[in-house]
Amino acid sequence: MIERVVIPAAGLGTRLLSATKEQPKEMLPVFARGKDGTPCLKPLVQLIFEDLFDTGARTFCLVVGRGKRAIEDHFTPHRDFLQYLNGRGKNSQAIELETFYRRIEASTILWMNQPEPRGFGDAVLRAQLAVTREPFVVQAGDTMIISRTTHILERLVAEHRRSHADATLTLQEIHDPRGYGVAEVTGTETGGLRVKRVMEKPAKPRSNLAIMPVYVFNLTLFDSLRDISPDKGGELQLTDAIQKLIEIGGVVKGIKLRKDDIRLDIGTPETYWEALSLSYKHATSM
Repeated sequence: MIERVVIPAAGLGTRLLSATKEQPKEMLPVFARGKDGTPCLKPLVQLIFEDLFDTGARTFCLVVGRGKRAIEDHFTPHRDFLQYLNGRGKNSQAIELETFYRRIEASTILWMNQPEPRGFGDAVLRAQLAVTREPFVVQAGDTMIISRTTHILERLVAEHRRSHADATLTLQEIHDPRGYGVAEVTGTETGGLRVKRVMEKPAKPRSNLAIMPVYVFNLTLFDSLRDISPDKGGELQLTDAIQKLIEIGGVVKGIKLRKDDIRLDIGTPETYWEALSLSYKHATSM
């Protein structure tokens, strides 16, 4: 699998105010299955980290911004708190934290700062110094894919290497994809989907394939990020950099989510409510 991962977690989370005025949206909890088999709550960014660790990732670059100190604090092992939990007989909670801390200590975690919210693409560009080999993974800190069978990253990496791609995207069929990046593709799922065009939040989408924020890239992505211009809102969009890759002849592939894949998205109140429901069902299923 891929060792290096970039996790952008610097967005302001304005759609979740006022809950996210002081708390990073990536720290909002969802349900997970605990070591004892019962449901527990974990911040989504922790669940993403643990999931990536379990696929083989060991170097993590988290891109954070103003007001995101809580994420760094959460990823700093607190042994005194473990002793406190054990002393109060809260052994199951202590075991969960101890497992999390062991994964942290077995990893290299790098922190990059995005002082102002200049877009998802700008956040990824700031991680360039931390990414010294290819391919690497980019996964947003507010979205997680739970795969019931083959892990989504295994499928992405396999296609990326098989087709010698510059970028491989996660795609999902959405009834109304206007709020997402949208991809136009050719080919078939069995033979491989070739992405021929992408556009960020188009008013009139040319397909119903929305781009989900889980990607595999080669280092050529950073050249494209430096070549694009900010959008009307002053932000660098990762979708524009992917389009630049396509225009210069890069190979961009896509993998569609399966019907049994579960997407946890905490970007809006509506999707957060859905993420809580879906994660609880998954955490309590046999």
